[in-house]
Amino acid sequence: MPPESTRTVVVALVVNLSVALAKIGAAVITGSTAMAAEAAHAVADTGNQVLLLEAQRRSVRPADERHPFGYGRDAYFWALIASVGVFVAGAVFSLREGVASVLHQVDATSFGVAYAILAISALFDSVSLVQAVRQLRSEARQFRRDFLDQVVLTSDPTVRAVFAEDAAAIAGDVIALVGVALHQATGSPLPDAIAAVLIGMLLVAVSVQLARRNRDFLLGEQAPPAVRVEVERSVASKPGVVAIKELALTYLGPRRIWVLARVDVDDGLRGDEVEALVRAIDEDLRSQSPYIVRVDVVPIGRSG
Repeated sequence: MPPESTRTVVVALVVNLSVALAKIGAAVITGSTAMAAEAAHAVADTGNQVLLLEAQRRSVRPADERHPFGYGRDAYFWALIASVGVFVAGAVFSLREGVASVLHQVDATSFGVAYAILAISALFDSVSLVQAVRQLRSEARQFRRDFLDQVVLTSDPTVRAVFAEDAAAIAGDVIALVGVALHQATGSPLPDAIAAVLIGMLLVAVSVQLARRNRDFLLGEQAPPAVRVEVERSVASKPGVVAIKELALTYLGPRRIWVLARVDVDDGLRGDEVEALVRAIDEDLRSQSPYIVRVDVVPIGRSG
């Protein structure tokens, strides 16, 4: 993993741990259901960052006899565990507290404490979000993509998770703030309880989206069409290449692409010329992109 990804996760971990402690204290002081839901949200985010650091640590292990392609996809496994396990736990707690509060409404107190903690939390979450946005924008410029396209297409599950978590955290702060304010204004705990339910639903939505993307990469998602077009153009331009019969570009891990090509070569080429052609394709593709880490070219003749 590049240093920028590690920095993004570490910043998010420090921010979320601080926010979680503050929100737990505020939930105890105020008795607000929405604050309790946001505390669970922050705890879930903190646990998620720990698992994302583990994902980074495990995914950079070198290839061995049992795993000849390396451990890159381990990043998606641990990110999947984080999105399903930790986020769902936070969502279940928030939904349970919200529903219980709807059925058995409890008044909150010390509204000023809730406002202050939510405002500070939103500021801290924004700091972490800015770091994730900065990394995603840098990568988007590198690949000549729109920012939102990069959020969806990035092969780095850690920066995607941090961005989604921080955006959801700020949205949760706003929902909780509205719920607490309406509780104070109306004297009814119902808006507070509804806010907790909405926060739980928000966590579920983020969890499902992150889990889906990690599943896609675990199953061997192909590189984006723009990358495939560049590879296809490079291979087809080599003298001796008649046609490309099959081309697959699969992620072996974050920023690690494996190119597999079955190439129809000129039947008139000698054995040494075919070998030279395969080497040229390999060297050219690796030089074009630092993310192409393995190239396997299978030459076939027309008769084959």
